[in-house]
Amino acid sequence: MTKIIVSKFGGSSMADAVAMKRSAGVALEHSANLVTVSATYGTTNNLIKLSELALNSTWEECEVVINEIVEKHHSIARDLELVDLTELESLLSEVRTISKGINLLRDCSAKAFDAIQSLGERMSSLLFTRAMEIVWNGKKPVENFDVRRVLRTDDQFGKAQPLIGEIRLLCDEHLAKCKTGEVVYVTQGFIGQNEEGHTTTLGRGGSDYSAALLAEGLGADILQIWTDVAGIATTDPRIVPSAKLMSEITFSEAAELATFGAKILHPTTLTPALREGISVYVGSSYEPLAKGTWIRRECSEAPLIRAMALKKDQSLLTLSTPKMLHSHGFLYEIFKIFNQHKISVDSITTSEISVSLTIEDSTLLNKKLITELETLATVNIEENLCLVSLIGNNINHTAGLAGQIFNALGDINVRMICLGASKHNFCFLVDEARANDAVKELHHHFIGA
Repeated sequence: MTKIIVSKFGGSSMADAVAMKRSAGVALEHSANLVTVSATYGTTNNLIKLSELALNSTWEECEVVINEIVEKHHSIARDLELVDLTELESLLSEVRTISKGINLLRDCSAKAFDAIQSLGERMSSLLFTRAMEIVWNGKKPVENFDVRRVLRTDDQFGKAQPLIGEIRLLCDEHLAKCKTGEVVYVTQGFIGQNEEGHTTTLGRGGSDYSAALLAEGLGADILQIWTDVAGIATTDPRIVPSAKLMSEITFSEAAELATFGAKILHPTTLTPALREGISVYVGSSYEPLAKGTWIRRECSEAPLIRAMALKKDQSLLTLSTPKMLHSHGFLYEIFKIFNQHKISVDSITTSEISVSLTIEDSTLLNKKLITELETLATVNIEENLCLVSLIGNNINHTAGLAGQIFNALGDINVRMICLGASKHNFCFLVDEARANDAVKELHHHFIGA
């Protein structure tokens, strides 16, 4: 039985006509049924910049960015010998119209922001469809498909939540031809549509998530994530140049790795694949013959430490009060405040009269949040910290592991430790200035080189 394969290509794989043709060749080689693409490299940043300029600056400044976007897409279209530019011009006109509206009204609603960001993927999928037609050369019909017809979401513009049940039904209704292999669809990552027909986005990095949701909706066998690196490394090669590419990793380990700082996968990507039991492959569109990394429910080996990650820009909040002693409901009150401010906590540890917790973005520590927390306890804030995470197996049941870690760290001070909540993760805070040193020492000790 032929396997159903969903392939996703990131922005670097959409950089120009050469990259697009190379990616189209990868999709052909792997017999992709559905191809999901990001915006062309740098375009999402330009669209965000454009919306900010439209809101706060002159129209002349906006036109400079619009011209960059137009020229980039016209250049790729010329190189791909795209004759009929009607659809592309319509989308470029939409870029201009939405940004002009923002500029005139001096208002950029979340709905408008999603609408303008969606145009990056809508344009790249159009161009990539042409690249696919050239490379596939009639082997199968190739069609550009508007993902908004199937990727139904709620109304939370900017970070919309997918409606899983509806996506499944809509995929059955609209994507049957690609499941049977009659046609290959090229579609967009990152974007969806709510019940009222308004364009939404899944949040930055949501293209991987989109592909996983479509794979789940199709009941696919394999989800391929094609990037500019040949798989998932044991740590960031920019910190440890000798970091090794892993041939396999479990869903649980990969989820921890993504959540705690690894940039190659968006943290939410794996959830739909895990629900449906879909194998995930991470490879490079620039080196398609390299081995890449498979993410599976179970792997042939389960090392104590398989990889490590670094999450920067951490702030540590310590809330202290004698009221905590032998009382109940205190943590509930703390998390109720964080919930009201829509702030996610990365890690937490407690003592008799104190709670310490970390958040990723220090800009979220606004005066109102701190004032509300101070009604419960004394609040101390430490910034410029990094969260180091060791990812592996049976971490919380391995005697002597903590000793090995602290011996390897030497004179590097550890500010907070989190252990026990997961058998796959041991994480701790260190000062930003020593974070890279910590990763280097731990990688050398546990993984080598």
